[in-house]
Amino acid sequence: PGASEDALQDMTFEVRRGRPLALVGLSGSGKSTLASLLPRFWNPASGRILIDGTDLQDVTLSSLRRAIAVVPQDVRLFEGTIRSNLAYGLPPVPEERLWKALSEASLDEFVRSLPEGLDAPVGENGSRLSGGQRQRVAIARAFLKDAPILILDEATSALDAESERRIRAALPRLMQNRTAIIITHRMAAARQAAEAAVLERGRLREMGSPRELLGRDGLFSRLC
Repeated sequence: PGASEDALQDMTFEVRRGRPLALVGLSGSGKSTLASLLPRFWNPASGRILIDGTDLQDVTLSSLRRAIAVVPQDVRLFEGTIRSNLAYGLPPVPEERLWKALSEASLDEFVRSLPEGLDAPVGENGSRLSGGQRQRVAIARAFLKDAPILILDEATSALDAESERRIRAALPRLMQNRTAIIITHRMAAARQAAEAAVLERGRLREMGSPRELLGRDGLFSRLC
């Protein structure tokens, strides 16, 4: 699927709960294509993707997507309040859970400083919030969803240093005890993973812990 430079070749690997995997590679290497197959935005032309031994093609889309939370690079917010954007698509959420999620995403102090608090408007597509604040709203939403599978798609790209620091501090809490995939071309983010899969032109070139790969003088080391 996808453009020709993103077409994936046959590859086999496993992502385990509590062992975050970084998908690393230059633009066009196939990172986002691979991650788009997990929630079945696309279906593989061949091969299988299994969750706990069950083929993704054998489960309903609704049940699959309930089990997955995504923190994207380009966070889309609805014109409404912080409260409505946090709880969108979820059953009624007690206010204390909203504040807990904001705290885990390092955004609670900012929201408490607003006169309207949780009911502060975010503006069209979150225009009243900075890029880092929008990103932390997405992280708070992922905490609230509490899905067992987590995809972080370039979640710290294009942010100022302070926003990136706050988000990176929140991510280990979010990934804890989940099956987590970190899509990144930034080595600082990749080092938060237990393992890294290095893609090049749709092929899996290297796999191992970031520490191991740094010592191999391969593609991961050169990217660093």
